Formats: sequence, structure tokens, C-alpha cells
Amino acid sequence: MTSVPRICILGGGFGGLYTALRLHQLIWEPGQKPEITLIDRQTNFLFTPLLYELITGEMQSWEIAPPFAELLKGTDIRFVQGSVKQVAADADLSQQVQKSVTLEDGTEIPYDRLVLALGCETPSDLVSGVIENAIPFRSLEDAYRLDAKLRVLEASSIERIRIAIVGGGYTGVEVACKLADRLKERGRIRLIQSRNTILPNAKEFNRNAALKALEQRGIWVDLETNVSEITADSIGLTYKDKTDIIPVEIVMWTVGNQVSPAINHFGLPLNAQGKITVSDTLQVTDNPEIFALGDAAAILNDGQIIPTTAQVAFQQSDFVAWNVWSSLTDRPLLPFRYTDLGEMMILGDDNAVLSSFGIQFDGPLAYLTRRLVYLYRLPTLEHQLKVGFNWLTQPLVKLLS
Repeated sequence: MTSVPRICILGGGFGGLYTALRLHQLIWEPGQKPEITLIDRQTNFLFTPLLYELITGEMQSWEIAPPFAELLKGTDIRFVQGSVKQVAADADLSQQVQKSVTLEDGTEIPYDRLVLALGCETPSDLVSGVIENAIPFRSLEDAYRLDAKLRVLEASSIERIRIAIVGGGYTGVEVACKLADRLKERGRIRLIQSRNTILPNAKEFNRNAALKALEQRGIWVDLETNVSEITADSIGLTYKDKTDIIPVEIVMWTVGNQVSPAINHFGLPLNAQGKITVSDTLQVTDNPEIFALGDAAAILNDGQIIPTTAQVAFQQSDFVAWNVWSSLTDRPLLPFRYTDLGEMMILGDDNAVLSSFGIQFDGPLAYLTRRLVYLYRLPTLEHQLKVGFNWLTQPLVKLLS
């Protein structure tokens, strides 16, 4: 290892960015402060839990997707935009081979500690026509694409805007409610779920609140229904071996998660689901200098599988930062323990549901609480202040305009 340790972090989502910021905050002895490099395909961080607010225009993209350059200003963290091609996990000094990350453009970045936080993608090869005709909802580009299509339809003479949302999990339910509140009487929204209930992993109070919100908005819910195909203007739905072709203007695809394909080329141990296997200290199996967290890591908590959520990645980032620091300063590493802080869902304009530590409520108060919690979770104090000030002044701006 060189005199100055080099830490490379792949992925600038909750796991990667928050690990980098935490590492910067930790106290390092003189001459030990590391070189930290954060690598991501995008130029902007995305606070995904607030992506839904773009559908109804409640928030602006700068609030939920600030540039990495802005967030890392005033730190020693170097940001590199690029896609990862390969990871060299073994060093061979005799052949002058060092542990390094290779990007698609050929750039090599050496490391002494590597953090993998590449996240997941929405699988698009499950049904014919998904890639060509459906819109996922995971990125800023997805939100822009949806908004552009909605604007065209809203400006047209079409009487009803028919939207099918495939997937009755958190994303599907939250998108459905937001779209219903945007389109109001003009929208005809259908939520399609292959299982016998929506939100199968949600807390019962939250599931019931979501069902109530969907019913109030006139959103059709098709349970135990599968999709056979998607075309430019229709969707095939199969229920009890009978398939109907339903005309639609928009199909949203919010089904499942799949690990980033790049991980398959790293030569690291994977489980049956293609996730990287790690110890309780979040170190990759047989590779103690590599740490993994977030959606792409196979992490158990007291023998139980933990959910792939921003909350989990947020908590893991603290442990990874501490353990990377500890491994470089000869301190004991800490085993990761997940604390379930509850769950929140947005269910339309001025409506949300919250279950946490035995407290359960929905409506405008839950909406406000969710906003404040996420304001606190924004990555830097400067950005929190900018967004908070904007929220406080918005009502006044609207009143004067």
C-alpha cells in the first residue's frame, strides 16, 4: 500500500455517495488522509424517494438531483464520470499489476480499498415490447420521458388518457397515485399485479392506506394478472388463462430489480441471485479490501434478508465508511446491524402514510413528516438549506404570481 491510501467507490447512489461523504468527515492522522475517488455513470446524484414529486411538479429536478460537483465542493473527494468495465482484485508486484478499476474509456484507477455500491436496474426482458414501449421509473431520464409524453397527451384532444402500471409494489402504487392526482378526471389508470395483493412486503397499515388511496382515485387494480405483451398502443393482460388486449396511451414498467450486469465481470463471489456475497462487516468474501453495500450485496441481518431500499443503503454507508477507516488505521471492524426505522409512502398530493416504531398515521401530517425526514436525509447541509428555503418560500411565490 502507498503512503497515502487510495479509496475507490463505484456508484454514486445512497450507498456510494454517503460512504464517500462519511469517509471525508472521519478523523485521519496526519499523512493518513486518503485519496477518495467516486465513480458514477451520471453527473448528478438522485434522491430517488422524491422522484415521484416530479410527476406533479411539486418539486424541481435540481432539488432531488444535484450535481456531484456541487455536493462534493469543499471536500477532497474526486468525482469521475464513467462506466466500470473491470475490477482487478489481485495485485502482482512481480508483474507490476496493481489492484485497480478500469473504466469503459480505458482509464485505470488504482485502489487500496474498494467500495462497490452499483445498485440495481429494472429488468426489461421479461415480456415482449417492454424495452420499446414501456417506461420504467428509476431515473431522472425516466421521469422526463414520462412528463414529456404526458404533456403531449394533455395538449391533445383525447378524452381519456389510459395508463397501465405494471407492478403493485411501492413504486407502482406511488406512481399510480401521483398520476391520478395529476390527470384527475381525465386519467384512466390501471395497476397490474401478478400476486394476490399489492405491496406484499409492506406493513398492513400502509397497505390498507394505499388500497384506500387507490380506491378514492378510481384506480383499477388487477390482481393475479400477468402481462403477455406490450405494443405502442396496447397491453395484453392474462387472468386465469384468458388474455385480453387493452388499449393504452402509456405503460409504466415497475417490476422487480436486477443486479447491475457489470458485477458479473468482476470475478467476485456471487450468490444464486447474482448478488455479491459479503461478511457481516460488509467485506466481500475472500476479498477483505473490497466492501459491498446496497442492492447489489447479499446481506443478511440476524439470518434474515433485508430489503433493498434507500434506508438500508443509508445505514450501510455509515458502517462501510467506519470499517474502511478502521481497516486502514488498525482498528476493529463493526458488524452491520440493520435497524428497521419503519416505512413511508407517498400516496398523491398532500397525502402519505407512515409506520415507524409503533406510530401509524396517514394524510397531510404524514405527507409533511415524510418531507421533513427526507429533507434531513439530503446529502449535504448546504443542499438541505437550499431545498428547505425553497419549500418555505414556494407558497409565497405562488401567492404573488
